[in-house]
Order: sequence, then structure tokens, then C-alpha cells
Amino acid sequence: MGLPSVKPLRSMTFLAFFGHLTNLLAPALVVAVLLAGVPGRRRRTGDGRHGFWRHVAWSSLAGAAVLLAGLAWFGRDGKIATYAALVLVQGTMAWFLRGRGLR
Repeated sequence: MGLPSVKPLRSMTFLAFFGHLTNLLAPALVVAVLLAGVPGRRRRTGDGRHGFWRHVAWSSLAGAAVLLAGLAWFGRDGKIATYAALVLVQGTMAWFLRGRGLR
């Protein structure tokens, strides 16, 4: 009985890394686009596209931070607590952007 053999680590290709990163951040982008597209009292600056894309950008940034914090905290992706925090933070960000903030 000897020690178990250790398999050497394989490096990840750029394409594999890009796929993992995209799949990690996709929920933040999807929720941001859905929240920005919900009709309501959306504030429009200039023509309406700028308000939509600004909302998507800020909400995606906040969502990405939540997903990365969840990955660091739990050590893995896909925890329900992380997704609950994602919805809470992005919903709050949508309220802030549509209501009183960033005028």
C-alpha cells in the first residue's frame, strides 16, 4: 500500500476559460436585461437607448460582483443563496436607477 498517485494539473485553454467566465457571468447579464426591459417609469436621457444600456451596465456590474463574491465565499458557483443575493441586489439597483439615483 503506497501513496495514491497524483495526477498532474492540466492547464486550461483560453477558449475553455472564456466559456467558464461567460457561463459564470451570464445570469447577471440576463437579469439586468430583463429588469431594464420591464416597462415602467424608466428615465430616459436623450433618446431611450442610453437609459436602457446605462441600466444594463450598472446592473450587470453589480450582479457580476455578487456572483464573484458568492464564488469566493462558497468556493463554487451555482448556490441558491448566491442567486437570491443576485436578484436582491439587481432588484435594488433597478429601483435605485429608476427612482431617485443617478439623476
